[in-house]
Amino acid sequence: MRFILFVTTFLLLYSGMHLYGFLKARAAFSFGPRAGIPFALFMTAMMLCPVLVRLSKSAGLELPAKALAYVGYTWMGCLFLFVCASFLIDGCRILVSFMAWIFKLDLSWMKMTARTAFLIPLLASVSIATYGYFEALNIRTERITIESPKISKETGKLRIVQISDVHLGLIVGTDRLKRILAKVRAAVPDILVSTGDLVDGQADNVSAAADMLRSVPAKYGKFAVTGNHEFYAGLPYSLGITKRAGFSMLRGEGVEIPGVIAIFGVDDPAGKSFGLAKVVSEKDLLSTSSRRIFTLLLKHRPVVDKNAAGLFDLQLSGHIHGGQIFPFRYVTELFSPYAAGFFTLPGGGHLYVSRGSGTWGPPIRFLAPPEVTIIDFVHSTPPQ
Repeated sequence: MRFILFVTTFLLLYSGMHLYGFLKARAAFSFGPRAGIPFALFMTAMMLCPVLVRLSKSAGLELPAKALAYVGYTWMGCLFLFVCASFLIDGCRILVSFMAWIFKLDLSWMKMTARTAFLIPLLASVSIATYGYFEALNIRTERITIESPKISKETGKLRIVQISDVHLGLIVGTDRLKRILAKVRAAVPDILVSTGDLVDGQADNVSAAADMLRSVPAKYGKFAVTGNHEFYAGLPYSLGITKRAGFSMLRGEGVEIPGVIAIFGVDDPAGKSFGLAKVVSEKDLLSTSSRRIFTLLLKHRPVVDKNAAGLFDLQLSGHIHGGQIFPFRYVTELFSPYAAGFFTLPGGGHLYVSRGSGTWGPPIRFLAPPEVTIIDFVHSTPPQ
């Protein structure tokens, strides 16, 4: 039910963005039916591109699906940027008109024509999208050091590398994964974790990518949890790819590496819509861990269960992508106060939210670069 509601809401908003863009273009160029009808048909086709991608993929038409994905999702990113820039320009135009009316001023020199008000956002959106395409390829390394007496002297230092929201599929393939894994290999992880959405809801044949992931060494192993897209892609398929990549999937369960760390993972709630999620109480799950050992919780969404406060030392999450394309981050913050970064939680423990390593939808990032996260855990002496 939630999935259907999400899709319906998305289509309504997306169709509204297209209608707004169409009206802005018509106001700018005053075109009639001869130009308006083909343009409307083009925008309708772009609006339906995500559906056409899905249908092409289901029919086994991999090449058309990939081409449609690149065209359709790039258009989606450009349209979003255009609408945001246009709202800003329209706000300025309204403010100028309001000031002229209130103060009886002649501000005609500040007014824009409809064509100028269309062309400025158009140029801005194309420029930002072009920059954003290359920013999406520029994988950053984020480093965090956590000192804790729960990390034993014998362990000394433990390095965990986090990837999240890779979205392997039609757009994020082996070329992008090579860039991500170059950062992972350079870090020499003791443990590699994936905090969900390793595969995309429109997953291509990603067996080669899974084999690339499998080849990355990790001293104590690799662990993963489901994200919403694992369920969208088909859970059996997603679990198979994750296992082939060498990860142990933690679905409402945990594993303890004796004397080193305890790692727990929970399913993404999207699985409830499909009747496939393993629903567990985080409090009950984490209560099984000894408080003398560092406890790590892997959870796709950056949602903190208040009932589990103090039962884990660090929660690693993703899902938000840091907004992916500014200013969408401000929209995500309406639903989650933890968009990206490191947070100290009330009741004890910490949360780190990754911006994600890949992209969903548009192959674009703007002011939210992709990341591979390196977390070093070091022993500290407890306060006397």
